[in-house]
Amino acid sequence: MPSLSTVEHGGSMPVIMIPRQYNAAYDLLQRNIQAGRSDKIAFVDDYCSCTYGELDNRSSRFANALKDLGMRMEDRILMCVHDTIEFPTVFLGAIKSGVIPVAVNTLLTQKDYEYMLCDSRARIVVVSEALLPLFQPLLDRVPTLERILVADPSGIHPNAVSKLIKNADPDCIIAPTTSDDVCFWLYSSGSTGAPKGTAHVHSSLIQTAEYFARPTLGINEDDTVFSAAKLFFAYGLGNGLTFPMSVGATTILMAERPTPESVCERLIKHKPTIFYGVPTLYAFMLASPDLPKPEEFNFRICTSAGEALPEELGKRWFERFGVHILDGIGSTEMLHVFLTNNPDDVRYGTTGKPVAGYQLKLLDDDGEEVPVGEAGELVIKGPTSAAFYWNNRAKTRTTFLGEWTRSGDKYIRDEDGYYIYSGRSDDMLKVSGIYVSPIEVEAALIKHEAVLEVAVVGHRDEEDLIKPKAFLVLKDGYEGNEELADELKSHVKSLLAPYKYPRWFEFLDELPKTATGKIQRFKLR
Repeated sequence: MPSLSTVEHGGSMPVIMIPRQYNAAYDLLQRNIQAGRSDKIAFVDDYCSCTYGELDNRSSRFANALKDLGMRMEDRILMCVHDTIEFPTVFLGAIKSGVIPVAVNTLLTQKDYEYMLCDSRARIVVVSEALLPLFQPLLDRVPTLERILVADPSGIHPNAVSKLIKNADPDCIIAPTTSDDVCFWLYSSGSTGAPKGTAHVHSSLIQTAEYFARPTLGINEDDTVFSAAKLFFAYGLGNGLTFPMSVGATTILMAERPTPESVCERLIKHKPTIFYGVPTLYAFMLASPDLPKPEEFNFRICTSAGEALPEELGKRWFERFGVHILDGIGSTEMLHVFLTNNPDDVRYGTTGKPVAGYQLKLLDDDGEEVPVGEAGELVIKGPTSAAFYWNNRAKTRTTFLGEWTRSGDKYIRDEDGYYIYSGRSDDMLKVSGIYVSPIEVEAALIKHEAVLEVAVVGHRDEEDLIKPKAFLVLKDGYEGNEELADELKSHVKSLLAPYKYPRWFEFLDELPKTATGKIQRFKLR
């Protein structure tokens, strides 16, 4: 039987001890069972709730069901499951059995799913019923795919997960996994190329909780949490599963896509104390004419990741609700946030300082560290780095550099040690021989009262020179025209060096984004 992880607090950072024989799902569940929280609500979805004891039972039954279906340790199952109680049941049950769950985005196309099934060679796919039509044709097209199971809360479908669970043995023998065994995969968003299967080991989940969630968020068993970012997303997986389970808190799950209306409905109904959002959602919520009053909410802390939070947006949120948004950055490769603002140290316009347990460097094109005030590529050293990209040796070797992981993000470190986002490495613009960060121009534009969302990319002028071009989504009541474009040019010039202003403006109904909410600037280019 595997042992639980332990942690010692004191000094500058926690000391996390993870035994060699270790299973991440066993740890997350048994720490709550042994603490007497079997009857405490772990998850609440749109259909029902589930206690920690019930989740332990359900996941054990699913682990045994996988064994009954012939699944072996290190086999893979693909999960395309909405945020319902079926997600933690399947995810944790697979890990208990030693089977590797591959959690994928629920908003992709059939072509995307076919690629991921072929790439991962998953033998079973677990899919929410609404997504079943996308997968049924793939049974005949993907040679390694043997079976489709349906995450159907009603239990009506003949291949429903709930039926398998009902008929399976509740006594589960935990697979003899080690802390260094591959535990689960997440596919990268594919915003800069084909999605990559990113393999994480058993020890990583709990370390994101102990290094970030406890010290930074102060999460505890009395918290109720709600994440607009979904569980298939590295950010959402920590927010809505690892972090609350690490301390026995309660998670609110929402199957539908996050809109200001659907999010506010859960915030009012369930009164979560921790709310995890993304910049786009915060912007749309603040722009909504029906945004509830501050007293209707109960959050004590909010976080943001996925994209840099504009300074103006963070300040407006605090003015409205009196609660800070802690802007941070994580990645699929690092599993969760490694650089963040802190509750007692918020500086909007920056991504804060390194999370304890992680080391950061900013490198120039020659791999040398840049001085303070200059932009360099961010590389990270920390305990939660992925082991590798599946079946992609070349990309693995250029991303995972020994103990260090390349982020692909450009940052500036100021004299006070705060990190300021400057864009993706391939998004930086060279204007008049000087590097310009599109993020800096975007932050200036969003301060204008007419602008809801903005993305800035490079565009060649009539002399084939690169200049900034802005794509904008306006707030209701504003019209995109030459007069507004001229006003926006003057606005940027008043805030930044003159050469940084956008030469062109294009007004759109929406910006192209990945399903996890990241702006796809390559499409705009």
